[in-house]
Amino acid sequence: MDEAALRHLQQVHGPVLLSFLTRLTGGDVHRAEDIAQEALLCAWRHPEARHADGRWSRAWIFTVAKQILIDQGRAVEAHPGEALEHVERARDAAEVRPALASLPERLRITLIEIYFQERSVAEAAEVLDVPPGTMRSRTFYALRALREALAGRESDIREPPAERRPPP
Repeated sequence: MDEAALRHLQQVHGPVLLSFLTRLTGGDVHRAEDIAQEALLCAWRHPEARHADGRWSRAWIFTVAKQILIDQGRAVEAHPGEALEHVERARDAAEVRPALASLPERLRITLIEIYFQERSVAEAAEVLDVPPGTMRSRTFYALRALREALAGRESDIREPPAERRPPP
């Protein structure tokens, strides 16, 4: 099988599979992407994933993807400490993403380059076409702004608005 067939498999079944898995993983897009990729590669390697006419079997692919998800769940049950860590990371991500999105673009892209793309200050400065000193300064201010945004979100979560607060 050639590269065009693999590309076709990903284009035809990938988006629907990703949407399905994103729902099953409770919105964890990264986990869903990993499972989708593994299921598509499995289909690629197994001739039984195709109908007699050569078309990929969506039912086969979705069944394999769901089985991969179930196997991952079993592995987590076997190692409960890892499950707790996964839940904490998901919670942290759910809080950080909106706070990060609330930052001005120049601060947001600074944090993305340094922390999410794991670039050094020099590499991020080159990518963003700014001097390294500017990158260090932006990183400082971006982290401060992110802390403030997270602190604001934390108080919003803990304290209901005045009009919904129960009377004392």
